[in-house]
Amino acid sequence: MEVNTENFLLIGAVLLFVAVLAGKLAYRLGAPALLLFLAVGVFFGYDMLSFNSPELTQFIGMIALSIILFSGGMDTKLSEIKPIVVPGVVLATAGVLMTAVILGSFVYFLSPLLGIELTFPLALLLAATMSSTDSASVFSILRTKKQGLKENLRPLLELESGSNDPVAYILVVLLVGMLSPNKESVGAGASVVLFVVQMFVGAVAGYGFGRAAVWTINKINISNPSLYSVLLLAFVFLTFSVTTLLYGNGYLAVYIAGLVVGNRKIVHKRTVVSFFDGVTWLVQIIMFIMLGLLVDSRALIQPQVLILALCVALFMTFVARPVAVHVCMLPFRKFSKKARFYVSWVGLRGAVPIIFATYPLVDSVPNADLIFNVVFLVTVVSLVLQGTTVSGMANTLGVAKTERESSFGDAFQDRMKSAFTEVDVNEQMLSSGNTLKSIALPDHTLVIMVCRDGDYFVPQGGTELHLGDKLLILSDRNEELQAHYKELGLDEVIKF
Repeated sequence: MEVNTENFLLIGAVLLFVAVLAGKLAYRLGAPALLLFLAVGVFFGYDMLSFNSPELTQFIGMIALSIILFSGGMDTKLSEIKPIVVPGVVLATAGVLMTAVILGSFVYFLSPLLGIELTFPLALLLAATMSSTDSASVFSILRTKKQGLKENLRPLLELESGSNDPVAYILVVLLVGMLSPNKESVGAGASVVLFVVQMFVGAVAGYGFGRAAVWTINKINISNPSLYSVLLLAFVFLTFSVTTLLYGNGYLAVYIAGLVVGNRKIVHKRTVVSFFDGVTWLVQIIMFIMLGLLVDSRALIQPQVLILALCVALFMTFVARPVAVHVCMLPFRKFSKKARFYVSWVGLRGAVPIIFATYPLVDSVPNADLIFNVVFLVTVVSLVLQGTTVSGMANTLGVAKTERESSFGDAFQDRMKSAFTEVDVNEQMLSSGNTLKSIALPDHTLVIMVCRDGDYFVPQGGTELHLGDKLLILSDRNEELQAHYKELGLDEVIKF
């Protein structure tokens, strides 16, 4: 069925609705929601929707990854990643290169046995697309399952997955440039220089744009709080695009910018974080559905493709990734053997490898269709095999710990009957005395914070109040409190 302007919104709405229901089903089954998002795309793409645009998929994937990486960086606390920043960076750089070389060599020697002729650069390109762990999958699964981990493993995995995409991206771009008939190949020396420049410019630009975003948000003074989220989203795209124009790596830049913003005080931070949580899920759903729509399900079931993909998935899971992780973590003896094995196990593949696999399609690289189909199947195997066992493997290896959840996180909006109000201190309130304990308030009512000339503090009974002080009051007797406000002549009451 061809998608036209009349039914585009309807089909889009149905896809999103089905994907959300699939996500709920995945949570109950203990499966990664991202896997069922892919399944939704494949299902609708099989004789129902006509979609074959690697360029559009690549563009949407670029937008989605920018938001996902920024949001992941914003949710990462620097205090948590400081102890593991060195092993995280080693895994994100040397680990990616080692995985690509080991896996590429395996594909090169295996493919002739299956009747597939792949040169070593083509085999290396196939491996490079899958050499990095997928940030969307790791962030989504670890946080959805609220998986607590010992030995600082969770921040290590999130740092690795958030920062290793640039290395894989550079590898893919260099190899595509070497193999594409439409591009000039780049020499080894130029490749090294390009790699260093992209990483350096990306890191510097990310930090600079992150600081600029914090300064702008805190100084701009917008009357509508919702626009702060829109402003920060603009900074995400500005960071990626300008960094790319400066020959830096945009993905690294947005991740570092997210780290900077998330670890500094900004106004309306709760609103901004909530906005990015929602947008991140939206772009993940859209990205995975489009990747599912793009794949040709008939080509996936070809025996050569199935066997090659299964062999690659198993070799990467049980050989290439574990070898790369254990070699990279040899200098870091504080990690136990069980922790190292767990890091190698949570080498999830997801949307990023499939998006990288669209680059050979766009640039007409030989065997690009085979590369895309194999990468898609390997991603499915990874999400099924590793994604469903994130918690189980942690418990089996003894690296799991109970993650304490806040009892009040959702209560403020959903179940708590107590109400917050804000009032200004007037003369009538101070008629019986100028201390907090002199003010008559209903039972089960507390003044929990005072704002005076822009400064905030928690009051005590003997705290002196001044005219114009703003009081944040929490009460279980809201109706009684409202009546009391009228007696005190307080007509302007802000309710939360």
